[in-house]
Amino acid sequence: MAAKKILMLVGDYVEDYEVMVPFQALLMVGHQVHAVCPGKTSGQTVRTAIHDFEGDQTYSEKPGHLFALNFDFDKVKASDYDALLVPGGRAPEYLRLNEKVLELVRDFDKAGKPIAAVCHGAQLLAAAGTLEGRECSAYPACAPEVRLAGGTYIDIDVTKAHVQGNLATAPAWPAHPAWLAAFLGLLGTTITL
Repeated sequence: MAAKKILMLVGDYVEDYEVMVPFQALLMVGHQVHAVCPGKTSGQTVRTAIHDFEGDQTYSEKPGHLFALNFDFDKVKASDYDALLVPGGRAPEYLRLNEKVLELVRDFDKAGKPIAAVCHGAQLLAAAGTLEGRECSAYPACAPEVRLAGGTYIDIDVTKAHVQGNLATAPAWPAHPAWLAAFLGLLGTTITL
């Protein structure tokens, strides 16, 4: 397996598990991951938030960790990467207001490169206009945005993932085993024991 170069778009209050776990898992299998945030450079950090499902009407939110960025956002070009990963949390809500972020998402999609989005990451896909006629899972509260963007919201168990074409999506971090396996499949990564 040839190592792939993956871009991860993050921002303050990205969901802790949705940034930490994929970042470490993708590095573990030999891929290179550049975690970037608009307005920040390598070595700076973003704050994370821990979202949990504790029986309330929506998820709860607790302070997470500081996650260190390892590349400069201003140096990013989609053509330099093999795939894109978009974690959820509160970051996609405001990252979608950044035109360069939206252009990056569009560039990855136009090139047919694998894109993995989890939870509120679908907000970036919707804002970039990449969901027209496509199927997408996401946190249920994002279903209206998926539909308004012309996509079909896929309502699946929180531990499942959905793949259509170059897009691997999931409702939230409990889906990591299925979602990351689906993304690795799109990347052509095989793991042998």
